[in-house]
Amino acid sequence: MVQIRMKRVAIRLLMMGIPLLACLGAARAQTFKASEPLAHTYSIVARDPKTGEMAVGVQSHWFSVGTAVPWAEAGVGVVATQSFVNKSFGPRGLELLRQGKTAAEALAILLAEDQAREVRQVAILDAQGRVATHTGKQCIRYAGHTVGDNFSVQANMMLTDKVWPAMARAFERSEGQPLAERVLLAMQAAEQAGGDIRGKQSAALVVVRGKTTGQPWDDRLIDLRVDDHAQPLAELARLLKVHRAYEYMNQGDLAIENGQLQQAVEAYGKAQAMYPDNLEMKYWHAIGLANNGQVEEATKILRQVYAKDENWRELTSRLPEVGLLTVSKQHLEKLLEVK
Repeated sequence: MVQIRMKRVAIRLLMMGIPLLACLGAARAQTFKASEPLAHTYSIVARDPKTGEMAVGVQSHWFSVGTAVPWAEAGVGVVATQSFVNKSFGPRGLELLRQGKTAAEALAILLAEDQAREVRQVAILDAQGRVATHTGKQCIRYAGHTVGDNFSVQANMMLTDKVWPAMARAFERSEGQPLAERVLLAMQAAEQAGGDIRGKQSAALVVVRGKTTGQPWDDRLIDLRVDDHAQPLAELARLLKVHRAYEYMNQGDLAIENGQLQQAVEAYGKAQAMYPDNLEMKYWHAIGLANNGQVEEATKILRQVYAKDENWRELTSRLPEVGLLTVSKQHLEKLLEVK
């Protein structure tokens, strides 16, 4: 089975026009592990010095790159491990940062223990914004990286050597925007500069808090993956916009919990404006309006929702019993009977 796997990988490399001798050398035993995918790619690790948030963004012509390259932990740091991927660099790198090592110290330890270091590419950013990056001498050209203030961009197997410089410029020029959007802009710049020589297939974006809350389920702010798509960055951008819209939905839900009806209406309205075709957002905007005494406005929206799916009308009938719709019996009938 091992020989069969080696032959398959060898054939794949030859089909990509990659001389086997350039990839093997002392690293031969490392590059044929099923646990180490060939995630040739471009990526960015970055930190927002104002919020402390840290992020990893990545795109590759490889299935489900988000399962291999990006690693992140709030209050600790982020890691991007790519080229001939050593997945262990992710969790081990974070553990070293957790122990108090700097990004540079963590990277040095990882590379010292890896015989295949020359086919690796890895970037580590710690919670203080310190960055360390390595591009092995046997990474497939064009390969390289640029380290800046609170970020690093790195790429291998690119169409041109302009990719990672373009990423760095895009990230630096977008200062003032939210971190996730800045990371996405950097990746879009990579694509415009030629991107992966093989094309594109998958992408991922992860953002974590700069300081842990002690509640890990709340520390990962954004976690988006596009596993297989003809335009992964365009799809990632769409998902990020949907994510932002649902942030407003969450704000609306919190306002409802706190009895802040007007704030809830405003938040739901912003969500609907960002994602106007989403029935869920339209519906809860309408319910928020009804609870705020704006029944006529609510019926106009519910008419559109019910026309698409009658199940929403049934849901409306169930809300009063759990306190999510607090209108008079007369107004409830009006909301249910709208045509």
